[in-house]
Amino acid sequence: PLLGRDAILSGFFGSVGLYPHHEVTDLMQAKADELLQFLGIEYLASKYMTEMSTGEARRILIARALVHEPKALILDEPSNGLDPRAARKFADSLRIIAREGNSVILVTHHLPDIFPEISRVIMLQNGRIFADGPKQKVLTSECLSELFSMPAGVVERDGYYHLMV
Repeated sequence: PLLGRDAILSGFFGSVGLYPHHEVTDLMQAKADELLQFLGIEYLASKYMTEMSTGEARRILIARALVHEPKALILDEPSNGLDPRAARKFADSLRIIAREGNSVILVTHHLPDIFPEISRVIMLQNGRIFADGPKQKVLTSECLSELFSMPAGVVERDGYYHLMV
């Protein structure tokens, strides 16, 4: 079984897990520890991935993706399969990343995935851009009703948007 810290370290090698031929340096260890602290998930360092919840494992995988300091993270339906609490904790991790100046690109149908730090929304319909602009101008009842071809309301609370159908 793979420990959380080792899962992060495996990102340096592009592997699933660490193997005997992988040389983990002190610098790599320090980076893994820095990311655990940065995301507030130090408690997962010595927990086996098989014992983690889906949300915990996703936060470890985000740390793994950050080992090479990418300019952007691209996530597809990031809260899929997470309960509301886990989804919020995962979003909190993404918010930390965005506040540090990293780009976070989300593909989602779930409005609450669009955390407060996201400023631009592009909506697609039939493979074409339907709407593109600041989220406050795009995430409207009128726009979403037209996009989904059904009456839809939008509620904003604390920077999060919610679809009411």
